[in-house]
Amino acid sequence: MPESDTEFLEELASLPTIAHPDASPDGDEVALYYDGTGRNELHVIDADTGTMTQWSDGEVPRDARWFVRWDADGERVFFHLDEAGNEQNDVYAIDRDGNVEAVVEYEGQNTIQSVGEDGRTLVIGSTKGGQMNLHVHDMETGETERITDYERAVWGGELSPDCERVAYTTNESDDFDNRDVYVASVERSSTGSRPVAGDDADGSNPRNLEIGETGAESMVADWGPDGDRLLVSDNTEDLSRVGVYDLDADEVEWYGDLEYEEGPVAFTDDGDRILAQRTRDAMVVPVVYDVETGEHRELDLPEGVASFGGQGPQGGAPVLGDDRVILSHTTPTDRTRLLVYDLAADEYEVLLDAEYGDLADYEFPDAEYFTFESHGVAGFDPAASRTESDAGLEIGALLYDSGERPSPLIVNPHGGPRAADFRNFDMYTQFLLNRGYSVLKVNYRGSSGRGREFVEMLYDDWGGDEQADIAEGAKLVADEDWIDDERVVVFGGSYGGYSAYMQMLQYPELYAAGIAWIGVTDLPDMYENTMPHFRTELMEKYLGTPEDSPEIYEQRSPTTIADELDAPLLIVHGVNDRRVPVSQARLFREELQDLGYEEGEGGDYEYVELGEEGHASSDIEQKIRMLGILDDFLERRMGTETVEAAE
Repeated sequence: MPESDTEFLEELASLPTIAHPDASPDGDEVALYYDGTGRNELHVIDADTGTMTQWSDGEVPRDARWFVRWDADGERVFFHLDEAGNEQNDVYAIDRDGNVEAVVEYEGQNTIQSVGEDGRTLVIGSTKGGQMNLHVHDMETGETERITDYERAVWGGELSPDCERVAYTTNESDDFDNRDVYVASVERSSTGSRPVAGDDADGSNPRNLEIGETGAESMVADWGPDGDRLLVSDNTEDLSRVGVYDLDADEVEWYGDLEYEEGPVAFTDDGDRILAQRTRDAMVVPVVYDVETGEHRELDLPEGVASFGGQGPQGGAPVLGDDRVILSHTTPTDRTRLLVYDLAADEYEVLLDAEYGDLADYEFPDAEYFTFESHGVAGFDPAASRTESDAGLEIGALLYDSGERPSPLIVNPHGGPRAADFRNFDMYTQFLLNRGYSVLKVNYRGSSGRGREFVEMLYDDWGGDEQADIAEGAKLVADEDWIDDERVVVFGGSYGGYSAYMQMLQYPELYAAGIAWIGVTDLPDMYENTMPHFRTELMEKYLGTPEDSPEIYEQRSPTTIADELDAPLLIVHGVNDRRVPVSQARLFREELQDLGYEEGEGGDYEYVELGEEGHASSDIEQKIRMLGILDDFLERRMGTETVEAAE
């Protein structure tokens, strides 16, 4: 590669990133991960002055996948430590002097669910012994005990303010799609050491709040400050909505008009308002509800993705007090910055700005959001026009124009599959745009943000109509006169990697090459070797078991149709991946070998295993490595030409 190309790659991947901001209990500070030194480290920011102090020096993970949480007195921060990205986390704590202590060391995956205000109680989700269940760690005695015992995974163990109860979500019904919210007591035995969960004195009979209809999903987000209310969500009415459950009255009050999908985040300190997040046209919009009146408003921010606390479901505590909250904000052209929003004044200030280094004058291309009609596998028409509409399913998509003419195209399906692409800054997208590739992201059926019915369209149909949605979007954009339809490439990771395999094998006429990163290839093997909560809440929920659904497990596995490969394919997988085990890549490679395909730079496929890496990584060195692999493959196979930086 030309030297200037290498410099852009390394500069982009090395820009410091903000991850998992979490407000301290007194609201004076914010803990977060930041890699301004070139390595991920734990930092703390003064919420008034913006002064940032580094607490760690190599003790935290290189990959900032997992979140951090303050302890009750604001003197330590808990973090998750795994081995080389394998997500088999233990829980550690670090104090202001950089002293690190192991708190919970268990077999399996361990994640912090709730930190008790009593300074003693820590609720952990753990797969020790099998399924993801709740455990309570007593920080005075050092003992950890399991307090739930369900066959299905348990999520969201939220401790009440007095630490005597825990609210969580699981499913005991015969309907596999169901989720219910439970409340149970957290008591200790006469010795004061063994916690148990339940409404009765002996820890039995957790209380099912029965918030929504059977088959719908209810979740818990927060306790009210007095411990008499819960902030919950439910999708009985299709779109997820926000509600406040009164535990004494045994009833819930719902907010909003069900025009958009909304998810709860937290109560404000006084309990009078609710912080929520609304999904609209590939944007995330913060919303504040008045609990008493139900009146609400969207916060005044530029269009993009604005999230209370951090991005994603692991966002930290957002409330600073004095009507101030933390927001992470990003757009397709602006990297994530950390804001403090004053709810009373309806204005914000930047607490930690995004850095751009030598790319400060570089103009990153923006995204165009559009919709098209998709007709599924049976109605897929390779001659369809983007302007036609004949009652197919409306699918949303984002298109980034590199400015190259004619422009090669990268089709980049998202992972999940219960996820979506939004109008946020994405390093991989901007790198591909710099290399001259326009980028298409399709929010296929099964994506989040469109309601329960849209999600359930993917049940029992992996590798079916959702792949037709991606292919139809790819064909519509490839038909544009400014696109080079001879250089269309599919590239995806995780479930997007599964989609990359399936696009190459099911729609070979569309693609000149493909890149499958940490992707699923063999559904029976995935079922046997993924983590237990992924086995039940992903594989069984979507597809049933291999015994119950042998045909779909076989027919929708890329290994079954590997003989359809008709263009160069790059396979990339981390050796420490426990979500999608590396056996997935190895099995597909073995199948190609058995079929007589040639491996190597000039062959039918290329194969790369990434050491010391799991299910992708945010580590700067590992991002540079992955971008280099991607760049090298595209340059050799497609003839990449770098777009000159606009200044």
